[in-house]
Amino acid sequence: MTLRSAADLSRCRERIDELDLRLLDLLNQRTAIVEEIGRIKQDLDMGIYEPKREEQVFANVLGHNHGPLPPDAVKRIFERIIDEMRTLQKLRAGRAAGDGQED
Repeated sequence: MTLRSAADLSRCRERIDELDLRLLDLLNQRTAIVEEIGRIKQDLDMGIYEPKREEQVFANVLGHNHGPLPPDAVKRIFERIIDEMRTLQKLRAGRAAGDGQED
């Protein structure tokens, strides 16, 4: 049995911090694309909520998940991401419509 040290814990936490920053960067990249999608939807006079597209996103990520994160956890995470992106699109659409909110 290998004994672990406080230094091992510290190294693991440093790796987590680095990954968190990578995740943040990817989420911001995704958000920029979602903003563009929102502008396109406005131009096409489309609604924000698209349940079929959301199901496609879930199918994509669940179909490519090889663990160790369980499928139900992956779905919950992406449900939250999609919910936040939808909220952002609604905020942006409201601002574009001139509802008085500032950028």
